[in-house]
Amino acid sequence: MRPYQIFSDSSCDLPKNLVEKYQIKIIPFYVSFDQETYYKENLDISKESFFETLLTKKIYAKTSLPTVQDYINMFKPALKDGNDIICLCLTQKFSGSYRSALNAKHILEEQYPDSNISIIDSIQATGGQGILLLQMAAMKEAGLSIEEVTEKTNQLKTTARIMFTVNTLEYLSKGRRIGKVAALAKDMLNLKPLIQLKEAELIPYSNIRGRKKSLDKVFEMVKEYFRESGENPADYDFCIANATTIDDAHYLEKRMEEFLNRKLSYPIFQIGVTIGTYTGPGALGICFVKKFFK
Repeated sequence: MRPYQIFSDSSCDLPKNLVEKYQIKIIPFYVSFDQETYYKENLDISKESFFETLLTKKIYAKTSLPTVQDYINMFKPALKDGNDIICLCLTQKFSGSYRSALNAKHILEEQYPDSNISIIDSIQATGGQGILLLQMAAMKEAGLSIEEVTEKTNQLKTTARIMFTVNTLEYLSKGRRIGKVAALAKDMLNLKPLIQLKEAELIPYSNIRGRKKSLDKVFEMVKEYFRESGENPADYDFCIANATTIDDAHYLEKRMEEFLNRKLSYPIFQIGVTIGTYTGPGALGICFVKKFFK
């Protein structure tokens, strides 16, 4: 079995220590505040600086996807070293990143005809994509081939969910990502939208008044999922994805740990530039996916 390297675009928001632990290569998105100067996520601009700019300057950002050449530049050294490639990308519904990676694959396959390059649409984003990526890393550690990882990832990705809330729908609306969630857009003071990301669709859940109540409702959405699906939470990995409200994130983390009767396996994921552009400051959610079992 040939060795292979795991890649992902930066929308996975995987904490740096986990990126390093599992030796995952990240291809960054770009962000701009003036549509002239673009910064590479995590390289030219930190997540903290990004949100600070949104909050202090009261402006909206615009993202740009990794180019075909960006993917070629990242993939080529791995191929030269004799590695195959498996890459997880942000859902096609939100971005053309997957298409860029696919085009890079087709170009590189002509140069490296003996190599296997697998590109996967995560049908997820942020922590949902991130913990799916960690299942791929677990499969690799368990000795699965790139073909087996591709097959099992495509099965597991359909189990991934994010139950989340945002402070306002303005950012989703400005970024034209609002879709069915437009049903929640009501001009009411202190009303917090509740949304589910399921199989690349943003699904409106409800509105609720007040931040604290919205956090409790996000938690209840998770419990409701397992109650209605009949799935066992013990078979799932969870993480908290947070934009700017770390105390709220710890509150949800504590509630989840009480519900699961165990510590969460991963640190809190910091929502990054790619997703934060569309959710804005204050976004917070619970992400989960079924675990890989050999």
